[in-house]
Amino acid sequence: MADIAALSTVYNHYMTTYAPEGSNSKYDAHKKSELKGVVNSIVKLNKDSPLFLIDNSPATKEFAVSLKESARSLKNTISSLSVENGDEMLSKKTVMSSDDSLVSATYIGRSSPEEGSHEVNLTIKQLARGQTNVGNIMSADEMQLPPDTYSFDIRSRDIDYEFQFNINEGDTNRQIEEKLARLITRSNIGIHAETIEDRAGNVALKLTSDDSGAKGDAGLQFIVSDDKTSKARGAVKYFGLDNVTETPENAEFTVNGEARSSHTNNVTVDKIYDLTLKGTTGENESVSIGIKTDVESLTDNISHLIMGYNTFMQSASKYLDSQPQSRALVREMTGLSSGFGNELESLGLNFGSDGQISLDKNLIQQTANEEDSLTKFDNIRKFANNILDKANSVALDPLKYTDKRIVAYKNPNGHNYASPYITSNYSGMMFSSYC
Repeated sequence: MADIAALSTVYNHYMTTYAPEGSNSKYDAHKKSELKGVVNSIVKLNKDSPLFLIDNSPATKEFAVSLKESARSLKNTISSLSVENGDEMLSKKTVMSSDDSLVSATYIGRSSPEEGSHEVNLTIKQLARGQTNVGNIMSADEMQLPPDTYSFDIRSRDIDYEFQFNINEGDTNRQIEEKLARLITRSNIGIHAETIEDRAGNVALKLTSDDSGAKGDAGLQFIVSDDKTSKARGAVKYFGLDNVTETPENAEFTVNGEARSSHTNNVTVDKIYDLTLKGTTGENESVSIGIKTDVESLTDNISHLIMGYNTFMQSASKYLDSQPQSRALVREMTGLSSGFGNELESLGLNFGSDGQISLDKNLIQQTANEEDSLTKFDNIRKFANNILDKANSVALDPLKYTDKRIVAYKNPNGHNYASPYITSNYSGMMFSSYC
């Protein structure tokens, strides 16, 4: 049980500290053949890599993990610009929403549709929402419960959890509620707890579900009770932990007049669109979703490519002072870009002295409308493929750009064997502070 808790702590720290927002992508899931290819690449890398000692400082660990995550994010960005069953870079269709403040959309179809096809109209009656419990408002510096060991149960995500805590002589409502807020939130059971305060300085405990939508016979995401708990009872009633102030609701909407509902505000329509519902439509109003033209889709894809490239360069450049070897990566990326400089600048991609790329959308659209546009955009596709290869290389071996001391080189004329310790140097960075 302790091992599971330690791993959970490591994972949560990793995801909140290093993993970029929105990193839980379908491009992080891989086929067996793809994973086998990664293993083969690691084996080949280990056979050719010398034995070295790395700088074990926290700054180097942060740099290596951050660099790997930035490369992974760039890989996902580039991968998202092609249809799943095709190899042509920048071929992904993009979607138009008539009101992006109410509905944002992404095309997830497996083939490239015709322009103007698959148009849908949505009306949104209500958004999905989670459950909120707000406890009793009480004086922050008082405590009416006698000292004892108390416990209560929370049923969340179909699992029952028991929480125990002590009230000692001299404890206050604020102290105990802050303790319970930390206890519940850190337990990672799908509930966020916090202490709220009114203008008079009185406090209450607020519980909010991570999930949305009505669930089960009661329609609640979680239930708090101490009816059958193992320790002293009374905490639930005293703090008002079971006061449901906002019940969970499902999203209610229509697609081309057909009524639908969802537990979340992220829905899929006909395996074509991935929609995020953001607001409700007014009476006799609707939101139209459709495929953008080839020119608009190509421009959007190039914009996303450049945005991903610039984000990666910014991430690498911020370590130039603390990690001198990061300069090598910046030079390599700049070298890849400069090799396409003249061709890409004629299309509207301008390279700055800091390695960033600015985009002239008007020139891109003008070029896309020309008869030989497919040939001209081949250079951007080649550039994207080269950047993808580089991102794969960085993600595979981020330690290449850290300060390290070579201990021994591999025999160039002999038969070398793969050393598993090369990659474990990186893997251990994630766990060294916790295990």
